[in-house]
Amino acid sequence: MTDPNHPTDPSPQGDPADPADPNRPGDPNRPIGPDHPDHLREPVPPSHPYYQELEFLTHREVPVRFAVRYGEDHRPPGRPGVLARRAILGTGSQVLQYRLVTSAQGDPHAYGLLEREVEAAVALERRYGGAKFGAVFARIVGFDLTAAEPFVLYRPPTGRPLSEWAGRLGAEDQERVTGQLAMAVRLLAEAGLVHRAIAPDTVRWDGARVRLCEPYAVLRAGEAREPFGGAPWASPEQRAGQGAADPRDDLWSVAELAYHLIAGRPDRGEGPPADLADYRRLAALGQSGLFAARAADRPHPAELMRLLHVPDPLATGAGAADPLDRWRTAYDQQIARKRAASGGAPPGAAPHREAEEPPPPAQRPTRPSLRDRIFGGGGDPFGPVAPVAPAPPEPVPLPPSRSRMCPHCLLPVEYDERLLVTIDTKGNRIPLDLSAERRPGHVADALRKAYHLCPHTVDGDEEHELPVPYLTNGEPLSVALVGSSSVGKTHLLAAMLGEVELGGLEPYGLKCRPLNPEAHRAYLRERVQSLKDGRQLGRTGQQTFARFADGLLVQAGAAQPRPVVFFDLAGEDLAQDGEVGRFLMGVDAFVFVLDPLRALRLPGLDPVREQSGLRRRDLGDEAFSTVLNRIPRQRGGLVAAPAALAVNKSDLVRFEPVVDRWLGRALPGRHDPAALRDESRDAYAFLAQHASAAWLKPFDDCADCTLHFVAATGGQARGDRFPHGARPRRVLAPLLSLFALCGLLPGAEPTEGIVR
Repeated sequence: MTDPNHPTDPSPQGDPADPADPNRPGDPNRPIGPDHPDHLREPVPPSHPYYQELEFLTHREVPVRFAVRYGEDHRPPGRPGVLARRAILGTGSQVLQYRLVTSAQGDPHAYGLLEREVEAAVALERRYGGAKFGAVFARIVGFDLTAAEPFVLYRPPTGRPLSEWAGRLGAEDQERVTGQLAMAVRLLAEAGLVHRAIAPDTVRWDGARVRLCEPYAVLRAGEAREPFGGAPWASPEQRAGQGAADPRDDLWSVAELAYHLIAGRPDRGEGPPADLADYRRLAALGQSGLFAARAADRPHPAELMRLLHVPDPLATGAGAADPLDRWRTAYDQQIARKRAASGGAPPGAAPHREAEEPPPPAQRPTRPSLRDRIFGGGGDPFGPVAPVAPAPPEPVPLPPSRSRMCPHCLLPVEYDERLLVTIDTKGNRIPLDLSAERRPGHVADALRKAYHLCPHTVDGDEEHELPVPYLTNGEPLSVALVGSSSVGKTHLLAAMLGEVELGGLEPYGLKCRPLNPEAHRAYLRERVQSLKDGRQLGRTGQQTFARFADGLLVQAGAAQPRPVVFFDLAGEDLAQDGEVGRFLMGVDAFVFVLDPLRALRLPGLDPVREQSGLRRRDLGDEAFSTVLNRIPRQRGGLVAAPAALAVNKSDLVRFEPVVDRWLGRALPGRHDPAALRDESRDAYAFLAQHASAAWLKPFDDCADCTLHFVAATGGQARGDRFPHGARPRRVLAPLLSLFALCGLLPGAEPTEGIVR
């Protein structure tokens, strides 16, 4: 006779002792991987048309292949665009497959949800899969996000939904369910995740333990809440999509489930149940604030576990030491070294300014700086000047403003109406004469689209010109992307400017306009739109003269707009110490683009290296070294120009916990120096552990250098296309860091005392 308090699962479970039983459940603590006896190590043709082959990656990103039989499709609730079906791998291992159907892939949000689910499931499996308490989560078997229909595989659930147990569990089992749910939320919170789908139909109980459903609605703690769920199971803030996701959102769901199990009916979901006092076993939960409408008024998961007298598996010991901590300490030491060498102040301190005294009259003249050699004069043109000799005062022209320096030839350019031109579709330069135009609006519009010839072109040099707004606005900022061929510089720049075009800088108080409308439209059409359409961009060709790829006018509030120009040269040009790279001596800021395939000693990257024909290099990036050896240095031997080291293609290593911590999150909506420092420390530690010291040369050599995890495309190309489109991640982080260091970002402290 069946015990009514312990009903059996209607799904066939088979005999776990019979290896030939096709319905036998797998060991929940043993993942299906390449060592599984059913794994096809060699391609084998299916023995029957009913069988197919299925290739996927395990949670450790090990590729495996199985013969597979599929069941019937059905649409799981709460997952639009996704079909679910049972499948049998090999000779009997059952799995559940959730796949994104082709018709739903036009919605990038649908793909993003599946991608986010996989990342959360892998993170939980890697963190807790080896522990018995990890069975409270859906156990991932594998995934393939690059398949024609991307999918994720899970072990089938056991037990029955809690909706079938309401009012039927004894007091002891009710306490066990509530305690295990609290523990599950505690484990999720430690991983920085908010499940958001804890409800009677999505949580199962098998008489011994609960099991949460797949994390298809998961958000990272601190991310903006997205509306999800219904009353009473989702909290009021979650249902409305207000504020930031908080692990205590899930505790609301736990409280409502506890009430449902005891009362046998759901509550209204607007606050503490009206009859809460009638249930003594809920008194402690009510007194703790667990039913509070606001997450901030509820206890934290660890506090709830103490209240319920549930052992905390994360508090039993100090746990394993994070191997990256030693490298984070090394980062702090490097920052202190560079600050001491350059005379700078530590982050957060007031800018360091040394007292300046005029040299005595007999002092020997100092060696002229690069600025002096370019513009003439000596010493600091903005500092106090000591009298040299009693002589009649003569008008001495001020050195030309650096804001009018040509970024190509590094010579000063004064605005001259006689040098104005327009450029037709064939590239011909046509003189522009506005002397007869009396309408100011027409003049302004013509100048917005016009160019100014550089007067310093000499025989043998390529004639070049500057957009007129480059000369008529605030101090320009030139940014060069540095890296060898195929590291993704062109894709990263296109992704950056695509995000800018979509308004990505506006939350930071910045407005952007094209530096030249025609050139900007051409760049958007040829580069940005092609990338948005999922096409792989062609390699940047070598040049005989360095021209910037695109330019913007960036305005912070009511301040004068500043021109920002971006240089994207071929890796071969950057790795050679030739004339084409001479403009580097005048570049204001650098983005060093690092390729994990070349840098990281991670075996999981070997299959991708083999496919792409790239090899790992312990000697670092040749372009990094060549460029850094060419840039002027300041006191202490450090490069004065601000820099950012962007770990591009980070999607290749996104399941590494430290990468997942950053790449899986959207950028904050405001400049956050503390988060910028934390990401830099983590990225430095990650590179220091998995790459040779040569790859950190930009950080070592530049006085101010931040580090970032970015992904320009979000996936690998197949042929000349990205199968599911380009999905940039955090590509504006390096640019925002440079803007902050260069005084262009509102509320950020610019770098002091840059000597060029």
